Amino acid sequence: MDDEKVLDQAVAWRASGKNVAIATVIQTWGSSPRPVGSQLVVSDDGTFVGSVSGGCIEGAVVHEALEAIKTRAPKILEFGVTNQQAWAVGLACGGKINVRVEPLD
Repeated sequence: MDDEKVLDQAVAWRASGKNVAIATVIQTWGSSPRPVGSQLVVSDDGTFVGSVSGGCIEGAVVHEALEAIKTRAPKILEFGVTNQQAWAVGLACGGKINVRVEPLD
């Protein structure tokens, strides 16, 4: 799903009364499956669309987005792995990724 459709989904969820958080890749180093600017949106029922990475990083981002919805507080998430750990968490060749998660009003 392209980022414009991700944002359209966020708007639709908000219009239907759901609380929503958006996660955006804000910085990468080394290998990263998704470029800076990639987005994922999460509704308060745990439904999500888009992608910021894949693997277990995506699951962690969804979890943190649900927390951001509850607390109404943005946060920066940092993920990094060695080349040996890379495949296990969804970063193809090692690297680091920072993701901003924020609730939408």
